[in-house]
Amino acid sequence: MPVQTTPSARGGRLVRLLPAAAAALSGLLLYVSFPPRTSWWLALPAFAVLGWVLRGRSWKAALGLGYLFGLGFLLPLLVWTGVEVGPGPWIALVVIEAVFVALAGAGVAAVSKLPGRPVWAAALWIAGEAARARVPFSGFPWGKVAFGQADGVFLPLAALGGTPVLGFAVVLCGFGLHEIVRLAVRARRTGTLLRPAAAVAALSVVVPVLAALASTALVSDRAESGTVTVAAVQGNVPRLGLDFNSQRRAVLDYHARETERLAAEVAAGRVKRPDIVLWPENSSDIDPFVNDDAREVIDRAAKAIDAPISVGGVVSRDGKLLNEQILWDPVKGPVDTYDKRQIQPFGEYLPLRSLVGAINEDWTAMVRQDFSRGGEPGVFRMNGAGVGLVTCYEAAFDWAVRDTVTAGAQLISVPSNNATFGRSEMTYQQLAMSRVRAVEHSRAVTVPVTSGVSAVIMPDGRITQKTGMFVADSLVQEVPLRSSQTPATRLGVLPEVLLLIVAAGGLGWGVAAGARARRGGDA
Repeated sequence: MPVQTTPSARGGRLVRLLPAAAAALSGLLLYVSFPPRTSWWLALPAFAVLGWVLRGRSWKAALGLGYLFGLGFLLPLLVWTGVEVGPGPWIALVVIEAVFVALAGAGVAAVSKLPGRPVWAAALWIAGEAARARVPFSGFPWGKVAFGQADGVFLPLAALGGTPVLGFAVVLCGFGLHEIVRLAVRARRTGTLLRPAAAVAALSVVVPVLAALASTALVSDRAESGTVTVAAVQGNVPRLGLDFNSQRRAVLDYHARETERLAAEVAAGRVKRPDIVLWPENSSDIDPFVNDDAREVIDRAAKAIDAPISVGGVVSRDGKLLNEQILWDPVKGPVDTYDKRQIQPFGEYLPLRSLVGAINEDWTAMVRQDFSRGGEPGVFRMNGAGVGLVTCYEAAFDWAVRDTVTAGAQLISVPSNNATFGRSEMTYQQLAMSRVRAVEHSRAVTVPVTSGVSAVIMPDGRITQKTGMFVADSLVQEVPLRSSQTPATRLGVLPEVLLLIVAAGGLGWGVAAGARARRGGDA
């Protein structure tokens, strides 16, 4: 006879599935807090629910629940990675990156019954982000909690301790909210309030907010070394997708044409003459050092605008393929270069090439020759201004931006090429990173992009001008030059190291406490 399932059994099964559903949905809620939406505050309930889901779980259950949270967050966040190459690489990336979230979840569960649990839990989350930003293949920091806070009240904390401190504050506040709710429910049920725990929970919410308000004193748009008028040129591309790479000459012509159009506007007195001009990454994929035609096109544009141009080129030199920014003087021609240091795995070089080729030969064809890495930070002297170069993918890496500033950058340029990702959210996510970097280092940031969204960002993170997507346009604006360093710039990796020590201490304590509890239960 078939076994009859009682309503109570079905209800029990649904109750057991509730934590898994809550974990996945809270991950989705964290995704919704990210750009292009401005719902930054949704990160707080996302982590509050995660705190509830993980409290008191075994490490195995916490791994699974953390993984579901990671999938709920990263699957929609990184969907742009499969826009042109199909779902395979997108799914593979998410499957790997969610492992780090799962490990952080297991750590959060281990400390979930310790005194001061929100602090330990938030530090462990940042430890997971730190690992994800470094391994494998030099890391993938995309999706750091800090990068979803460009419109939030916590943003000034970036100037205090960089993305680790900003992210820690958000996560701490979220876990603190869970603790407040949990203690309130317990007090209502039992009639007693655990005052020390309630105090810690309240401080976990209040202190991050107060620290963010206090950190606004570190944020300033005041010019310290004069000002400079910058032009960010977006030339556009012939069409969306990977096929734009086959239209290299057209892309170069588009950017030269837009620069010459801007020069005509300047000559007519409708636009202020720029002191410096910034072209995006891949604006000249034809090597101007070996191709006289490309050199002539760039030279003509530089002479027309009568200002130095930072040109994004693909250059072959000494047997190496380089993603290079070239400083092009209107009189002298190319006078300096910067080679991208943090190159993108599976985009600019192919790790495990033989294995990837065995899986899908088409993927190896997309990266026929690996790019080589540059070795030094790039700071161009352009009409007296120190312009720091952070090429596209590098904006996600703390070190790549920080050492550009310590090398003398008074403003930052993030030349990028987003044409391969169509109209996806990628460009908005990257723009938010640049806003966080502006506050972190108190520098104006320009974002010249081949196809949009290009933007000018003030040192307080405000976007003052931006373009549309897949249009030719130019942004011209006077921006402040700043030379002082924020605490985040000076401290470098130290805040992250301190949070890692806190995470390790909490995890050790939690594991030891759990072992003692199990021994006591066995006895």
